[in-house]
Amino acid sequence: MERNFPKAKITKKGELSLKGGHPWVFDAEVKEISGSCENGDLVDVFSEKERYLGTGFINDNSKIRIRLISRNANDKFDEDFYRRRIRWALEYRKTVMGEDFSCCRLIFGEADMFPGLTVDKFSDILSVQVLSLGTERIKDMLFKLLTETLSEMGYPVRAIYERNDVAIREKEGLTQYKGFYKKEGLSDDLDGHVQINENGIIYDVDYINGQKTGFFLDQKYNRLAIRKIAKGRRVLDCFTHTGSFALNAAAGGASYVNAVDISEDALNTARENARLNSLNLDFTKADVFDLLTEMEISKKCDYDFIILDPPAFTKSSATVKNAYYGYKEINKKAMKLLPRGGYLATCSCSHFMKNELFVKMLKEAASEASVSLRQIECRQQSADHPILWNVPETDYLKFYIFQIV
Repeated sequence: MERNFPKAKITKKGELSLKGGHPWVFDAEVKEISGSCENGDLVDVFSEKERYLGTGFINDNSKIRIRLISRNANDKFDEDFYRRRIRWALEYRKTVMGEDFSCCRLIFGEADMFPGLTVDKFSDILSVQVLSLGTERIKDMLFKLLTETLSEMGYPVRAIYERNDVAIREKEGLTQYKGFYKKEGLSDDLDGHVQINENGIIYDVDYINGQKTGFFLDQKYNRLAIRKIAKGRRVLDCFTHTGSFALNAAAGGASYVNAVDISEDALNTARENARLNSLNLDFTKADVFDLLTEMEISKKCDYDFIILDPPAFTKSSATVKNAYYGYKEINKKAMKLLPRGGYLATCSCSHFMKNELFVKMLKEAASEASVSLRQIECRQQSADHPILWNVPETDYLKFYIFQIV
């Protein structure tokens, strides 16, 4: 089949990366471009020996010069192509999430072959984020196909809210903004709040001002996993944010739950979620590092289950070393504070903190705390955030539950 797209010839290193399954070509891997193209256009990618490797969006503003959307030379990139791909992504979620389809991630960027696109479903609201220029240029079509396909599946969409208020867009030559996507048939004057039901717990999601797209869906089943551990225990939930782990602990029958966060806004959200579920929790505004240090100095710990769900301590490979010591510090303190037979749930949401490094950190923390760890569970992100083994950026969440012995 004759292709009409411009051609990008790439280095051997870039070729090996694409053949290995990764969808990105970096700027240093592009040797030459044949034909006229604008940023955001599709180009065909070839090896030095003129072997076709795939087709993707090009952008010379970004270090990621080309983002593949296909490896099939016969693909025609029309509405039917994207409709099939969207239905494939949605049918996958229906399969792996079942009844939890009402609140889940529908599109997870490269893991669904939609470069830079995130779509979270909160009941009948879609909260979306577009981080690539090529995807930005076809978003009108994608949003149309999303709403049509969801409606056909029995899930009509009330509104789409764009959370494009992230600095990484500027690296693609895009501007930051957020707001309702205005299209006939979609609401654009809502208050930005919607209630979801996750694991039987109701949450108020602020998709306008909440972090990322409004709510962290990736810990869905990890939150459920701590319930049986929490029964009858005194629980300290650190970095509680919207209160999700604390609420699950209380729902699981914990005798006492204290939810801690440095943000008063986060605590107010957690309080409202506790009220919605008629669950009794205490809330403490504090820096978790300071709180654990004070407890360590006073040698007083009233808890036998500590949950550590910190924000990403590192967002680049350059800061991994500092993040390592940050993770080790809070985990060591928690391990020292817990009584023998107590429980610890701990995680990292940064893909730069690889699992091997996270495990090494936990071993060092346990050694320095003079405790042993009995592993109960090792978990990852929920299946609506699928991991592609050839794309390490999709594998980011580590979640462990231990008993201190």
